[in-house]
Amino acid sequence: MTPLSMRGDALRFHLLALALLVLLAGPHTASAADTPRIATVDWTIAETLLALGVTPVGVAQTDAYREWVGAPPLPDDVVDIGLRAQPNRELLAQLAPDRILLSPMFSTLAPSLERIAPTDTVALYTPGSDLWTRLKSATREIGAIANRKAEADTLLAWLDAHLALLRQTLASREIDDRPLLVVQFVDDRHVRVFGEDSLYNAVMQRLGLENAWQDDTNYWGFSTVGLETLAKLDDARLVVIEPLPVGVEERLESSALWQHLPSVRRDDVLTLPPVWSFGGAPSAARFADHLSQTLIDAAATPPTHETPDE
Repeated sequence: MTPLSMRGDALRFHLLALALLVLLAGPHTASAADTPRIATVDWTIAETLLALGVTPVGVAQTDAYREWVGAPPLPDDVVDIGLRAQPNRELLAQLAPDRILLSPMFSTLAPSLERIAPTDTVALYTPGSDLWTRLKSATREIGAIANRKAEADTLLAWLDAHLALLRQTLASREIDDRPLLVVQFVDDRHVRVFGEDSLYNAVMQRLGLENAWQDDTNYWGFSTVGLETLAKLDDARLVVIEPLPVGVEERLESSALWQHLPSVRRDDVLTLPPVWSFGGAPSAARFADHLSQTLIDAAATPPTHETPDE
C-alpha cells in the first residue's frame, strides 16, 4: 500500500448525509415558476444552489467543478459558460438568466454582466470575519435570491446537527488522536496547508479534531510551504485532499523528501476524495463525512509498519 492509497468508505457517510437532508427538507416551499433562472461563475454558489434544490442554468468550467467539487453533482444539462474569470458573455446572453451570481473574487465582472441580467455578489471569505458565520449568512443570501429561504434554514440546521452527531461518533471510537495536517499538493515539493480561516479548519473544530497547522494563513485560510516544513511537525498526521496534479503521486514514490516525512514513515497518511477547499455548507458536510469515516476506517486498519527507532 502506497502512502497515498489509504481511503475509507467515506461515501457511506456522504450518501447518508444527503438522504437525511432530503428527508429533513421535505417538499420545496417554492414552485419551479417562482424560482429564478440563475447563472454563476462561482462553484461555492453553484454547490449551494444545488443543495437547495435549484439547478443553475449555467456554471463556469463545469468539468473542473466535477473534478474539484464533486458533490452535489452537476446535472448534464447545466451549460458550461466558460472560464470563471472570463465567462462567455454571448452564451450568457443566449441563456437569458434572471440573475447572475458572483463571489468577490470575480466582482470585476459585474459591470459587464449587469448588461445581461441583474448581478449580485455573495461573499463567504471576507477579511476579519468568522468563516462559519459568513458561511451561514452566504447560504441564507443565496436562499433568498433563489426563493429558497426555508430550504437554506433547513440545510444549516441539518449541518449543525450532523456535525454534532459526527463529533459524538468520533468521540466514541478509538481513533488516532494525533493532530491533523490537511494539505493539497501544488507540485511534488510544495503543498497548500490549511489552518485558521479555512473551511477545513472550521469543520475540524466542530468535530473536536486538532489542527496541527497553527502558523499564519492567507485570506483563504492556507499557506503554501515546501515539504521540508512539514517534516518539522513530528507528531502530525497528514491528510491529503485530492485531486493531485498530474504525475505527482508517481514522483512522490521516489522522493526522499516525501519518504522522510514522519507521517509517511509511520504509514498513517490519510487521503480524501476531492472536497472544495473554498466551499460552503455542502463542502463542509462532504469534508466532515469523508474525514470522519476515513479516520474510523484507519483505526480499524493498523499501519503496515512503524517508524524505525532513531
